[in-house]
Amino acid sequence: MEITTYFEDYEIGSGRTSFGRTITETDFVVHAGHTGDFFPHHMDAEFMKKSEFGGRIAHGTMVFAIGIGLTANVINPVSFSYGYDRLRFVKPVFIGDTIRTRTTIVEKRDDPKRPDMGRVVERCEVLNQKDEVVLAADHLYIVERRKTKS
Repeated sequence: MEITTYFEDYEIGSGRTSFGRTITETDFVVHAGHTGDFFPHHMDAEFMKKSEFGGRIAHGTMVFAIGIGLTANVINPVSFSYGYDRLRFVKPVFIGDTIRTRTTIVEKRDDPKRPDMGRVVERCEVLNQKDEVVLAADHLYIVERRKTKS
């Protein structure tokens, strides 16, 4: 779905929550293949049985990719991703966990390089089925300002 939202239209505190997605064994294998990260923390059940986690844990980068992907159901044609800050892997995610992502607009400011744009910061919190935050990051956007009539 496409919704045009100009810089002036963003409201601090507004947000949304995505649908959930259950993490599978296939997710672990495919992500390891894509990234080359075959660390035993993700791929070796026997090694991880003895760990404090008691089993394999998801790649943080996989949780980030899936968690952010869950929010990608609205396209704003006047907004561009500027990157992510403050990325944290807060709690482990396991095969069988269901994650969803809650986003909240936490900041708006001028863009120092582009007077016709502003910067919006969207806090992204990936939650598990117990409502625990498992990943947090701030998504930075560059957003067009509404054009004023001369």
